Amino acid sequence: MHLLLDSSVLIDALRLRRGRRQWLAELVRGGHTLATSALNIAEVYAGMRPHEEARTKAFLNALPCHEITASVAEMAGKLKRQWAQKGHTLTLADTLVAAVALEQGCPLATDNSKDFPMPGLQLYRLPEK
Repeated sequence: MHLLLDSSVLIDALRLRRGRRQWLAELVRGGHTLATSALNIAEVYAGMRPHEEARTKAFLNALPCHEITASVAEMAGKLKRQWAQKGHTLTLADTLVAAVALEQGCPLATDNSKDFPMPGLQLYRLPEK
């Protein structure tokens, strides 16, 4: 299975929290493909501590990165507008990540499931740690 990793999962893996690094390694050993999006990479770098740069770069460079294309941007804008009309404010960043997962047809691994209420978007259940 191809799995899109959200920023929360990436950050936990990089900071050795919640057993995320081991969990990701188990997924890879099980034949899963892990990827992320350009937006998630930007979020990780925005919160990176100076001493984390080499490890962060090596980790992120090992993951396929899905681009924010015009079709992803269009879908994200529509999702944001549709949910706003329902009275539910979503961030543009979250709708962009959701649109990448939807376009790629892959589940999203995130700790922030409340930020991704879109029907059709499959969320990958994370282990409790």
